[in-house]
Amino acid sequence: MSESISQSEQPASSLPRPGDRIGLIAGNGRFPLLFAENASRLGYLISAVAHVGETSPELTQYVDRIYWIRIGQFGKAITVLKQDGVQHAVMLGGIRKTHLFKHVRPDFRAMALFSRLRQWKDDVILREIAAELEREGITIHPSTFGLQRILAEEGLLTNRRLTKKEREDIAFGWEIASAIGRLDIGQCIVVKDRVVVAVEAVEGTDETIRRGGQLAHEGTVVIKRCKPQQDLRFDLPAVGPKTIAVMKSVGASALAVEAHKTVLLDRQELLAYAQEAAIAVVGIGSTSPDDSWSKMAGI
Repeated sequence: MSESISQSEQPASSLPRPGDRIGLIAGNGRFPLLFAENASRLGYLISAVAHVGETSPELTQYVDRIYWIRIGQFGKAITVLKQDGVQHAVMLGGIRKTHLFKHVRPDFRAMALFSRLRQWKDDVILREIAAELEREGITIHPSTFGLQRILAEEGLLTNRRLTKKEREDIAFGWEIASAIGRLDIGQCIVVKDRVVVAVEAVEGTDETIRRGGQLAHEGTVVIKRCKPQQDLRFDLPAVGPKTIAVMKSVGASALAVEAHKTVLLDRQELLAYAQEAAIAVVGIGSTSPDDSWSKMAGI
């Protein structure tokens, strides 16, 4: 992979340096693997805390120490990180919400943390976990620490231009996607002919895209953007080659993501696959899609 360590968005004195040990609290998906491969190659030592049934066993190849825990074994996670002398950590990858109903095994530390929560929203839970770790002397860094060129930039990312209809559907759904995120429901919606045909909930992005395609058939537009209240230390929206594969399977024609806040996993493969499937991929800036169109000639 071509990404490399970048020391941005934080003072250099506060960031770990090559040779330092970093804690990696890993969920599912490619993001933990991508980070670990880059950081390990560039000289960082990595102690990973991996979740049974979520984290890919492939992570073992890129870290020098790995500890497997079940969802909710928060006390064990803190113990192993502290025994390894970890002072810097990142939280990468998600935990499927459906597993929280069946596989969570909270220990006393987790139960104490849960008892303090006033809301069971993703961001609230993750902030409290980060705060507890920092009270133990473990600084949680932004989830993009250590990576370059992994975030989508503003503009058309594929050669295939958006049609007028696709631009209209993206503009229609852009603020709706923000509102869904504000309510902590999900990060993705599927639109066709200015109608929202699917909204992400606990099933995740891929199943949302499949459901949208089944309901509206070909020509849907997929929109994925950051929650307005997003804490950049964790849970940034991410898309990868699998996203494109699912879109292709249901005839979806365009993917719009929020520029500078959306992770492109396996970027070259993702964009090559989208190009082959004639799926347009575009990064939208922090303003409205209409403002982005005006900046991007020929989009």
